[in-house]
Amino acid sequence: MRLCTGKASFKVLAAALTLAAGIGAMAAASTAQAADAKFVLISHAPDSDSWWNTIKNAIKQADEDFNVETDYRNPPNGDLADMSRLIEQSAARNYDGVIVTIADFDVLKSSLGKVTAKKIPLVTINSGTEEQSAQLGAIMHIGQPEYVAGKAAGEKAKAAGVKSFLCVNHFATNVVSFERCRGFADALGVNYKTSTIDSGQDPTEIQSKVSAYLRNHPNTGAILTLGPTPASATIKAVQQMGLTGKIYFATFDFSDDIAKGIQDGTIQFAIDQQPYLQGYIAVAVLAIVKKEHTTDPTKIRQILQANPKFKERLQTYGLEPSYGPKNIRSGPGFITKANIDKVIKYAGQYR
Repeated sequence: MRLCTGKASFKVLAAALTLAAGIGAMAAASTAQAADAKFVLISHAPDSDSWWNTIKNAIKQADEDFNVETDYRNPPNGDLADMSRLIEQSAARNYDGVIVTIADFDVLKSSLGKVTAKKIPLVTINSGTEEQSAQLGAIMHIGQPEYVAGKAAGEKAKAAGVKSFLCVNHFATNVVSFERCRGFADALGVNYKTSTIDSGQDPTEIQSKVSAYLRNHPNTGAILTLGPTPASATIKAVQQMGLTGKIYFATFDFSDDIAKGIQDGTIQFAIDQQPYLQGYIAVAVLAIVKKEHTTDPTKIRQILQANPKFKERLQTYGLEPSYGPKNIRSGPGFITKANIDKVIKYAGQYR
């Protein structure tokens, strides 16, 4: 072995020290950036449902703001048996927290029991009710109470003189979806069952069923659709039948077609459940649970509301959650001609 001497040895030593310092800095940076916790969000949505892109974006931003990591999982074809298996897998992997939609309480409660049995913190979002969330042992539910949203929409229609309506239910396998129809119907004082059709999820079939209903019930005063897919198909039916601007049209959720419909007067308003909040707040809640070692909804809410990064997100995207004693409601909000420009700016990303 040849030893270096003089200046050469100092150069080698300096190089070695520089290399060591660089490696040390990299290691320190890696440690600093390591996630404080790892969560999973499991939805019922199939891969084809682009509405969930907003929630995926919200998850990423919440991960950044709270230094955590959240996986997104879903059944590719929307099969609830697959969703149940994903939930059971999440329990087996010992995540620091699980976020889940209650697509069907009876189908999913057994799988979710395996999560809570291991004392993994659980937060429910989107579909399902606050009562079901409590029964499952969740810390809280973050979503839009469907009956409340439907009734608020129905009250707007009633104030405009509407006395009858058609509810286009594209997700009739989810019993909670009927709460939207029932709320709207109760506001008008009519029977939601006779005012609702099971449209299915195929756009062509939806358009055909809506057109047939309107031909058979020419005095229908309003239409309520429950999501972007039936809204787009129903817009086509309304346009082809020459009813644009002649029939009161409201819808849940938001899309490019819905935006155009609001702008041209085909749709009066969209009921906005502010999906960004469902993804962001769920991750934030679990991060607070992990860091503060608490499951007290009041304390969690106080910490969340005081968080400057969260407040900045709300202001930037024009979002406003509603805080209850235990649960946080993401809606209903309403998108009309008055506020649609800001919504369009972030549509499909954060709105």
